[in-house]
Amino acid sequence: MTNKQFAPATQRNREYILEVLLQILPASGTILEIASGTGEHATYFAPLLKPRKWLPSDPNPIARDSITAWSQEVASDNLYPPIELDASLPVWNVESMDLQELSICAIANINMIHISPWAACLGLMAGAGRILPSGGILYMYGPYKLDGKHTAPSNEAFDASLKSQNPEWGVRNLDDVIAAAKAQKLNLLKTVQMPANNLSVIFQRD
Repeated sequence: MTNKQFAPATQRNREYILEVLLQILPASGTILEIASGTGEHATYFAPLLKPRKWLPSDPNPIARDSITAWSQEVASDNLYPPIELDASLPVWNVESMDLQELSICAIANINMIHISPWAACLGLMAGAGRILPSGGILYMYGPYKLDGKHTAPSNEAFDASLKSQNPEWGVRNLDDVIAAAKAQKLNLLKTVQMPANNLSVIFQRD
């Protein structure tokens, strides 16, 4: 019996995401991953991003158990144990840790804001605004609407499926995400077109 969870999409997108991360991440420091899910991304990225460190987090104890199980199988000395963190909360658990020692230089958030309420996106931006140093990076990945319109029929169908599961979920309009980031002194650095009609969206802290 294993606690490992599997998300097939991670196998498909991780190499493309890594390529972008290597271009935009600071050369050293800790990357805090928000909503790490199964832990497959964390255990893949950590050894390939040395000397940077990777700190996974998730509000779900089942996900944290999966992250731990994956990290025991794919050990890396720069991968921290997962912490409990709910992005929508006004104060994150990580803020009680020694932030100076952690030296968080970036936040990574992959496939979260469309499968959570809008409050989670707003909380993500607020937390990034509090925690990131000047020049720090917020990396986001997932599907987005551009100018209020879906970029592909598959994304439109996905959006409808999400909303049928929870009316607070759904593919977000990129302009709304950029505005929420700007309110927290996070400026859009660039967007990168990714496979399967997804985007990498990169913000930088003032």
